Amino acid sequence: MNQEIFYAMALTRLTNFNFQQALEMYKAAGSAQRLYEHRNDIGDLIEGCTPRLIAALKDWGDAMKRAEFELQYMEEHQIRAITLIDDDYPQRMLECPDAPLVMYYKGNADLNQQRIISIVGTRHMTTYGEDIIRKFTAELHEMCPNVLIVSGLAYGVDICAHRNALQNGYQTLGVLAHGLDQIYPYHHRDTAAEMTAHGGLLTEFMTQTNADKVNFVRRNRIVAGCADATIVIESAAKGGSLITADIAQSYNRPVFAFPGNVGRPFSEGCNHLVRDKAAELITSAADFVEAMGWQDDAIRQQALASGIERQLFPELSAEEQKIVDLLQQTNDLQINVLSVHADLSISQVTALLFQLEMKGVVKALAGGMYHLIL
Repeated sequence: MNQEIFYAMALTRLTNFNFQQALEMYKAAGSAQRLYEHRNDIGDLIEGCTPRLIAALKDWGDAMKRAEFELQYMEEHQIRAITLIDDDYPQRMLECPDAPLVMYYKGNADLNQQRIISIVGTRHMTTYGEDIIRKFTAELHEMCPNVLIVSGLAYGVDICAHRNALQNGYQTLGVLAHGLDQIYPYHHRDTAAEMTAHGGLLTEFMTQTNADKVNFVRRNRIVAGCADATIVIESAAKGGSLITADIAQSYNRPVFAFPGNVGRPFSEGCNHLVRDKAAELITSAADFVEAMGWQDDAIRQQALASGIERQLFPELSAEEQKIVDLLQQTNDLQINVLSVHADLSISQVTALLFQLEMKGVVKALAGGMYHLIL
C-alpha cells in the first residue's frame, strides 16, 4: 500500500473537503504522512492553526478506517488514486489554489496531454446547441486531432459533448460529483463505460458519496482546472456552466462562448458572458483554434493529409533529427528534458534548437519549451 496515498485520503476526510485549507497544510508539512506523524504537535509544525483544527487533526482513527475501505474498493474495481506528488496528477489542476489532495481515476487518457478543453452548458440543450457541438467537434478534429475533451457527464450539453467526442475519435473525460461506485445520471452508464476505454472518469469523491448539489459546484472547479480553456455552449442567465466559466477565469484560463438568439432563455448566459467580456465570442472551431494559437496543429494536419511527413525536413543532421524525433513523440518539451532523452549536453541542445529555429522546424514557447512546427 502506498502510505502517502493512504494518509492523503484520510486527510481529505479530516478537513471535511476544505480544499484550500487541506492544500495549504499539505504544502506546509511537505506530505500527508508528515501531518499524521506530527498530529500531536501540529501547532509547532504549521503556524496559525486554530484550536479547532488542532483538535480535529489529533484523531485520525475514523478517517483512516474510511481510507482503508476505499483502498480495498479501488483494488477490486481497477481504480487509481492520484495524489499531488504523482507524475500523472493533472498538472493544470496543480496550478490552482484549491486543487484536491487526491483524485480517483478510472480510464486510460493522459490527464496531462498537450491539448485539453472543457465543454459545458445547460442541461436543457436545444437542437441549436446540439448542432453547434456536432459541428465544432467534427471541425476541431480535422484541425487538432489530439485533444482531450472534458465535461461533467450531466444531461444536455455535457453528455452531448462526450458522445460527439467519442464519435469523432477523441478521448473524453467525465468529472463526477460523486464516487466511482455509481453513475449519475444512471441513463448515461453506457456512455460512461465507453469513456473508461476511450478517456476516463475522474472524481475527488470517495465511494458512497451522494450526488448532492454542493458536490456539482465543487466538481466544476476540476472541469475548469484540468483544461487549457472552457467553452460554454448554451446557458440560461444562471447555471452551473456559468459557475465553471467564472472559476476558469479565476484560474486565468481563457473562456469562450457561442452566441445565441437574443431573448432565447438558453442563449442568455452565453450572450451575457460575451457582453460582459467574461468570454470571447466564437462561431466555429477555426475561431477557437486561432484564439488559442493552435494553428500549427491545423497546418500539420493539412500537411499530413497531403502526404507531407516530418521525415522530409531538408538538411537535418543526425543530432537535429534526434531532437525532431523526440518532439514528434511528445511535443512541447523543455531543454533539460530534451538533453536527458537525447543524451546531449544542455549547450549542445541549445545550439541544435537554435539551428532548428533558423530552419523553421521548431519554435520557442514560454517557460523554456520548444514546439515542433512541421
